Amino acid sequence: MIDIAERTSCCVIGGGPAGVVLGLLLARCGVEVTVLEKHGDFLRDFRGDTVHPTTLQLLDDLGLAERFAALPQRRIQQVRLPIGPGGELFTFGDFGLLPIKYNYIAMVPQWDFLDLLAAEGAREPHFTLRMNTEAVGLVRERGRVNGVRYRTADGTTGELRATITVACDGRNSFVRALPELGLRDFPTPMDVRWFRVPRRDGDPEGVFAMIHNGSFRLFLDRGDYFQAAWIIPKGSDAAGRT
Repeated sequence: MIDIAERTSCCVIGGGPAGVVLGLLLARCGVEVTVLEKHGDFLRDFRGDTVHPTTLQLLDDLGLAERFAALPQRRIQQVRLPIGPGGELFTFGDFGLLPIKYNYIAMVPQWDFLDLLAAEGAREPHFTLRMNTEAVGLVRERGRVNGVRYRTADGTTGELRATITVACDGRNSFVRALPELGLRDFPTPMDVRWFRVPRRDGDPEGVFAMIHNGSFRLFLDRGDYFQAAWIIPKGSDAAGRT
């Protein structure tokens, strides 16, 4: 085990869309930034695969619209709900009617999206993405946070000193739980089961929902399959599996 100390201007904890985009924006402004991602790759399914119109416009502003459009994707413009005894689908929302350039939601595997952003970041001399590197604690000096302690996949530990540290590592972030931040946790009345359903010729396109016996299921068109969300009452998952 080797302890090493390093320095950067900004340390970003978490290499998801928020962390990598922030790192890219800062690097383009000339700020030295290091993004720490605890996993060795971005291969996690059903994790933020929806890219919304505002994000699509941001990618355009960054000069990445053409490269993003080349990624495998499905474009969703309509959201439909069943009505009537026959379950006919009623168009509840139509993004295609919006008077904006990107009037659709792009369904893109998050790993493709992150690979694109990481590759663009690698073009910037001030951007560093360190995979297999998990932030495990904060460096505190004279009452302020001055970086992080980290551990790599091979067990190496070290400290990365930083002028500013940003937590972008999700809802279970140890940084978000710091009492100084006064985090408030609002309970939700539901859980979601995510699964795949094969999609056949003639099946609906876009997004549609099914309501049956008090349950609500949402289906997202991913091409050859549906990404399905089954909304269930909070805490009822175990009982439903028996």
